[in-house]
Amino acid sequence: MSVDSYIAGPNGEMDWMVWNWDDKFKKYVFELTEPVDTIILGRKMTDGFVSYWSDVMTKPDDPSSIDRSHVFAKKMIETPKVVFTKTLKKSQWANTDIATGDLTDEIIKLKSQSSRDIVVYGGATFDSSLIRAGLIDEFHLFINPVAIGNGLTIFKDLSEIQKFTLVKSIAFDCGIVALHYEPKRA
Repeated sequence: MSVDSYIAGPNGEMDWMVWNWDDKFKKYVFELTEPVDTIILGRKMTDGFVSYWSDVMTKPDDPSSIDRSHVFAKKMIETPKVVFTKTLKKSQWANTDIATGDLTDEIIKLKSQSSRDIVVYGGATFDSSLIRAGLIDEFHLFINPVAIGNGLTIFKDLSEIQKFTLVKSIAFDCGIVALHYEPKRA
């Protein structure tokens, strides 16, 4: 996310994000995703997500490519995924199920079936729907040291003010700040 709260440019551009992660940040992200046993995605995000991590996995096994990004890619590919869609009837991706029912009902069902953590890599519209419905238990926001002025945000069209409790914040040498929040529930 940019400092002005965008997760992508107006057309989905992500070229402004900091990708030269320092080792401490890589370790943080790896440890955050280790307990995840389910990934949920919005339909629009899935093509790019699956193809990107599949591409990382097919890189040659040379010393420069066997690092946490390769391990992370393996985790992203092997972890069961659920794609929320109204247009698809079956998945074209390995290890991926389709959810077409009511968003709240489907998420509650997933939470009851999961023995570990669930992570959302959803896309702006999908994430906004989850936030509006109060379905996110924790926010891990990675703030990149850049303002882009316009783009896609996950906090779009909120029907009411969302308040959070800060769990922790960490500044990394690459310039990214990780903010861990929990929603304040009434």
